[in-house]
Amino acid sequence: MFDSLRVPVIVAPMAGGPSTPELVAAATRAGAFGFLAGGYLGAETLAGQLDRTAELAGDGRFGVNLFVPGAEAAADLTGYRDRLAAEGRRYGVEPGRPRWDDDAYPAKLDLLVDRRHPVVSFTFGVPSARDVARLQQAGSTVLVTVTSPAEARQAAAAGVDGLCVQGFEAGGHRALLADDESDPVGGELYGILAALRLVSAEVDLPLVATGGLVHGADIAAVLAAGAVAAQLGTAFLRADEAGTNPTQRRALADADRTTAFTRAFSGRPARGLVNRFLREHSAHAPAAYPNLHHLSKPIRAAAGKAGDPEAMSLWAGQTYSQAGQGPAAEIIERLHREAGAAITRASRRLLGE
Repeated sequence: MFDSLRVPVIVAPMAGGPSTPELVAAATRAGAFGFLAGGYLGAETLAGQLDRTAELAGDGRFGVNLFVPGAEAAADLTGYRDRLAAEGRRYGVEPGRPRWDDDAYPAKLDLLVDRRHPVVSFTFGVPSARDVARLQQAGSTVLVTVTSPAEARQAAAAGVDGLCVQGFEAGGHRALLADDESDPVGGELYGILAALRLVSAEVDLPLVATGGLVHGADIAAVLAAGAVAAQLGTAFLRADEAGTNPTQRRALADADRTTAFTRAFSGRPARGLVNRFLREHSAHAPAAYPNLHHLSKPIRAAAGKAGDPEAMSLWAGQTYSQAGQGPAAEIIERLHREAGAAITRASRRLLGE
């Protein structure tokens, strides 16, 4: 699946802006692999991004990631909406309507089947066995993102071709198949190396590793642990081609904040830079995705436009301070060199040289 990549690096799908056709195409041209983020996009918008990426990437292959819709949450959002109404007054906006939707999933799935897209991955759930079969019959390789051995078994039972294994170090949303609302982080936490070891003992599928990987030595570590490739998101948030909000770019470059999990912005546990919004609202946010995502969206957008990082969802992995900037191709080449050097050092150490 990814064995033919010159550089075993995958640029992760980062919904909400950072993933762009330019970033994905740059990864392809550099000998790595990129994913478009289909989350939060309508089918027509996604079709346009597919066309643009294909134009930029030439004959290179790239992937698309979709969010699998879950059941509508039963939580009462009245109190939280009142909190965000006060928050919105800081920025002169009203909160959005806290609604559930399916993220246009059926239409986007049909689009990818019709386009016979080569690689499709899923987050927040496992597509039905029928949908997996439809994609495979159209020539697609199908992956599901998981965070635990139990989730890996569930995804494997649907007939998928591979798994993306996410460690708790990852930035952005945890890819939990089911969010346990009684747990502040939604479910048990596994570091990426532990997750790879446990998942590989449960299923016989190719595994992509993701979570806090920003250096070539991280890539070497997960390859040594059995992954076929390493998927990196935070490492590319400051790439020239990324669509990362300028206010978030500055916060990442300052590198003076810790990270933490929160449901405050979207209703699902996600890791981001600690700011005022996260501190003040995390303890009050119910498990209600995507309702809270729509509720807080106007506030997040207004804060970003105002250059204020204190009410934005500043998604980033634990090791964000070690990520670089510049053209994506240069980041990929640096990661490749670092990974090779790390493998050489480890080999010499093991051989006693």
